[in-house]
Amino acid sequence: MSVNDVLVIIPTYNERESLPPIVQRVGAATPDVYILVVDDNSPDGTGELADSVAESDDHVQVLHRTAKNGLGAAYLAGFRWGMARGFGVLVEMDADGSHRPEHLPAMLDALQDADAVIGSRWVPGGGVVNWPRHRRWLSQGGNRYIQAMLGLDVNDATAGYRAYRRGALEKMDLSTVASQGYCFQIDLTRRAAAAGLRIVEVPITFVEREQGDSKMSGMIVAEALWRVTQWGVSSRAGNIRFSGGR
Repeated sequence: MSVNDVLVIIPTYNERESLPPIVQRVGAATPDVYILVVDDNSPDGTGELADSVAESDDHVQVLHRTAKNGLGAAYLAGFRWGMARGFGVLVEMDADGSHRPEHLPAMLDALQDADAVIGSRWVPGGGVVNWPRHRRWLSQGGNRYIQAMLGLDVNDATAGYRAYRRGALEKMDLSTVASQGYCFQIDLTRRAAAAGLRIVEVPITFVEREQGDSKMSGMIVAEALWRVTQWGVSSRAGNIRFSGGR
């Protein structure tokens, strides 16, 4: 795998202040990768700024969308764009600096022997910075619930810093993905596991954003809880029907 085959997808919505430094840091950490900024028609002019960055850097491209349709939809649009152009590795990265570009080389190295790599906060060596205690408990408790309900051998299924091989995404039936936010990450994790793909977790330090507003909301958490419960119950019901019919 060559880094020239790597596309880092960075969704944006009102990230005017944080976008230029994150693009610079990606370039410094991994000079040969390409970046796709997926902007959801940011009112603060992030899309126009991204165009200016792309004019001076041939490793940066911009995909403009007409409305704010959610993080999951933005990543799916980025996946389609990158796969149509032959990229072999597609990376998810936040624009706010919470996903440190300096971790990307280790994640790409791990992808040599994996189909999907998750930048994990909850494995030895990983962690979070500037998080209140209740948010740490919510994330760790939520991930334990996900493990129990879905039977996933993954410590941080809600993590949003990821690298996928193109072939892995092609096996995950992305056309049927409708989930958003943290639930989008859980959905792709369970699809990867169900497809028999090799998932590896690499420790990262997640840094809470210093600029802009967090996209975290009660609705995002509620969606994740509801969908995980629904998936878990459906899976158990299917197993019971299968066992009873033998």
